[in-house]
Amino acid sequence: MIELLVLTILMALGFDFLNGFHDSANAISTVVATRVLTPMQAVSMAAIGNLIGPLFFTTAIAATIGKEIIDTKAIQILLPQDTFIVMILAALVGAIIWNILTWFFGIPVSSSHALIGGLIGAATVAVGPQVLLWDGINKVLIFIVVSPILGFVVAFLFGLIVMGILKKSAPAKVNFWFKKLQILSAFFYSVTHGTNDAQKTMGIITILLVVGGFLTEFEIPLWVVLMCHIAICLGTWLGGWRIVKTMAHKITQLKPYQGFCAETAGGVVLIQMANMGVPVSTTHAIAGAIMGVGSTKNPKSVRWGLSRNIILAWFITIPFSAVVSAGIYFIIHSFL
Repeated sequence: MIELLVLTILMALGFDFLNGFHDSANAISTVVATRVLTPMQAVSMAAIGNLIGPLFFTTAIAATIGKEIIDTKAIQILLPQDTFIVMILAALVGAIIWNILTWFFGIPVSSSHALIGGLIGAATVAVGPQVLLWDGINKVLIFIVVSPILGFVVAFLFGLIVMGILKKSAPAKVNFWFKKLQILSAFFYSVTHGTNDAQKTMGIITILLVVGGFLTEFEIPLWVVLMCHIAICLGTWLGGWRIVKTMAHKITQLKPYQGFCAETAGGVVLIQMANMGVPVSTTHAIAGAIMGVGSTKNPKSVRWGLSRNIILAWFITIPFSAVVSAGIYFIIHSFL
C-alpha cells in the first residue's frame, strides 16, 4: 500500500504541475497580448506569483475539495485502504487526460473542475452515488456560471470607469502608464491564481495521508502546501503556449489599460472565492474578464463564436472527466 500511496501522491503533484502548465495562460495572457512583457518574462513572473500565493490567503478551498465533494469518512469505512487510494489515483488520471487533450487543442478549461469530475466519477463506481456530497457539488456547478459572469461584469464596469477617467488623456500617455500598472496587476492575478489552484491538490494529498494513517484528521501539513506550490510554479514557468495564444490573441485584442482591468477584476473575483472556500476556475474568471473588458468599446470586438466553443468545453469538463475516471478505476482495480 505504501508504494501505491507514494505513486498517487506523485501523480497528484504531476496533476498540480500540469495545472500550472495548462493554466499559465490565465496569469500571463493579457500582458503577452498587450506586449508589456515577453512571454518568458511573463511566465517567470507568474511562476513567482504562484509560488508565494499561500503566504497571504486561506486554505479553505483545499478543505472543500477534501471534505465537501465526496464523503471521505464513509468511503474509508466502505473501502479497503488500497482500493480507496486507487479511487483517488483514477480521479487524478482522468483529470490529467482531460487537461492534456484540451492543452493539445489550445482550449482554456478548468483543471479544478476536471479534478472534481474525476472524484465524482471514480467515487461513484467505487462505492456508489450515495457518497457524493451534493451541497458541495452544487456549489461548484453554480459557480461554473457565476465566476465568469462576475469576471465579465467587474471587468466591464472597471473598464468603463477607467475609460471615463482617461477620455481626455493622450493615448500614448495612457499606454505608457498602464504598461507599468499592468505588470503589477498581472503579478496580483498570478498570486491569486496560485492561491486558488494549488489548493485542490493540497486537499487530495491530505486525503491520501489520512487514508494511509499518516494523519488522524484533515489538517494540511506545511510540507504539502510548499510541495503543491512548487509543482504549480514549475508548471507555470514551463508554460502551455498553445492556450496562451488562444487567451492572448484569439478572444479579443487588448490595450494595456484593458489588460490591467481584466487582471485586476479576475484577481478580485478569485480572492473572494478563495475566502468563501469555493473552488472556482481561474480560467473561467480571467476569460470572463477578458470578454468583459473587450466589450467596453464594441461588443463585436469579442470573437463570440470562439468564446461560445470555450464555454461549451467548460460544461463538458466535469462529465468527461467523471466518465474517464470511472473507466480508469475499472482498469486499475481489475489488476489488484
